[in-house]
Amino acid sequence: MDFDDLLTPKPPPPNRVGNCDGDYERHFYEGAVMVAYAMHLFRTHNVKEVRLHPDGEHGKQFEFADWLGKRDFTKVSSMGKTAYGGEYHDDQGRRIVVHPKSGLGDVVAEIGESTLTAECKGGVINTRHPGQLSRLRRGLCEAVGLLMATPPRGRQVAVVPYTKTTDQLAKQLVPRCKSAGIEIALVTSQGKIIDPEFGSHN
Repeated sequence: MDFDDLLTPKPPPPNRVGNCDGDYERHFYEGAVMVAYAMHLFRTHNVKEVRLHPDGEHGKQFEFADWLGKRDFTKVSSMGKTAYGGEYHDDQGRRIVVHPKSGLGDVVAEIGESTLTAECKGGVINTRHPGQLSRLRRGLCEAVGLLMATPPRGRQVAVVPYTKTTDQLAKQLVPRCKSAGIEIALVTSQGKIIDPEFGSHN
């Protein structure tokens, strides 16, 4: 299943005009990375519930409730003080719990007897601007660092947008991350997941 609404096009600020492919920067916000990875878990594992833990900034950038509603997830209860926090169900019996609280892992799911915890970062995917390219690299490093600083409860995955920059860095990091028990997943603009070690996607 491909998605066509994960990205947010925005005119570049004056200092970045001419540094992106096309007239608009294509922002793959962290909230969009989170829902794309949640849907990947539903597609590829026998998972009935995925928990998302966005912070306030994520909610300002990405419309969780609207996006989930377009995928036939209905909000059945509220959680926290935000309009989007709460539990969402679809007619297949799948549940997405959006709990606006940091420090719990961006995406969490129980897979078998193990817990999967993912840390996600976003970025501009069509940029050539040095500062934005650095931000993409830094995002992957930060996701890996957060997982290393968290006592593992099961699988740990660093999830960032797929770009040439993140793919190159991910391939460099894979051996060390594997030794630490950390996986890397790259998300395309359509929501497919690429394994940087093998180049495979699903």
